[in-house]
Amino acid sequence: MSLLWFVVGLILLIVGAELLVMGASRVASLFRIPPLIIGLTVVAFGTSSPEFAVSIEAALNDQASISVGNVIGSNIFNVLFILGISALIVPLLVSKQLIRFDIPLMILLSALVLFMAQDRVLGFTDGVILLLGLFAYLFYLFRQSRNEALQEDEPAGTERPHLLRDAGLIVVGLVCLVIGSDQLIDGAIKIAAYFGVSELIIGLTIVAAGTSLPELVTSVVAAIHGKRDIAVGNVVGSNLFNIMGVLGVASIISPGGIDVPESLLHFDLLVMLGVAVVCLPVFFTGGVISRSEGAAFLIYYIAYSSYLVFDAMEHVLLNPFSNTMLYFFMPLTLLAIGFSVVQDSRFKARHKR
Repeated sequence: MSLLWFVVGLILLIVGAELLVMGASRVASLFRIPPLIIGLTVVAFGTSSPEFAVSIEAALNDQASISVGNVIGSNIFNVLFILGISALIVPLLVSKQLIRFDIPLMILLSALVLFMAQDRVLGFTDGVILLLGLFAYLFYLFRQSRNEALQEDEPAGTERPHLLRDAGLIVVGLVCLVIGSDQLIDGAIKIAAYFGVSELIIGLTIVAAGTSLPELVTSVVAAIHGKRDIAVGNVVGSNLFNIMGVLGVASIISPGGIDVPESLLHFDLLVMLGVAVVCLPVFFTGGVISRSEGAAFLIYYIAYSSYLVFDAMEHVLLNPFSNTMLYFFMPLTLLAIGFSVVQDSRFKARHKR
């Protein structure tokens, strides 16, 4: 029954996110909000609404491990798994704005969270700083896009009869998110207890992957339909919202703040930062995520998940596996990235001549 309610909660989260994004996008268009704002906020933040609902529910119930594990696990899943799968379907184009601003911001925020967590607690002040960062980011997006020409849709008068319908979609979506997050959290805790697995591991894996399904569907569909910039922008925007919005609010409302387990501080937060850092040179080379780079992302997510499983089981293969990844695959990957950056620089230099 716990597994059944977990699945029901997951379905409600996905349906709720879809209705929320649909309704919010239509309302935004009705009031002539610029397309850039809609894409980087409504779509990206809307697909992150399951993470928001689950983390807030966990924070209110004093289940901090699921709350923080969900955010960190989702950010790792978004980049390695979602972009990996999407790039395997078709090489992904990366806009200059993402390379120049949004990716560096994602790296900075990941480093900031790691710094904030050094005292093993993400408290009220940390949450306020992150939330203020979100407001500043939204303000920046608005200023960047305020001079863009607004899309000319149908006259406003023909659209207003649908405003109530679209507002209704938003309300129903939010209700589904609240109910779904409650059922998913309850099911996840009982499943963790049944298998003797910590809530943190469940948050980093099952809950994180489940709440990231809207991002996965959005990015894969966008890649299939050739809207490759949306596939990347959705992931980056969702990661930014997860850190500033989800983790920020959860830190503020959680009684006594969010306790950061030692394993999270010494491994998972470092992985999240490392994944963000790797994005910059990978995205920079030609402004494209190639199929081979997508495959590498996917392989590293499988390796990360395998490590979590081996660690939870205290398996005998944990140390050999860790050493192989640390001393062979990671240096090999860094060497390949460095080679790609040098080759790309040389190509651009020859092209300028």
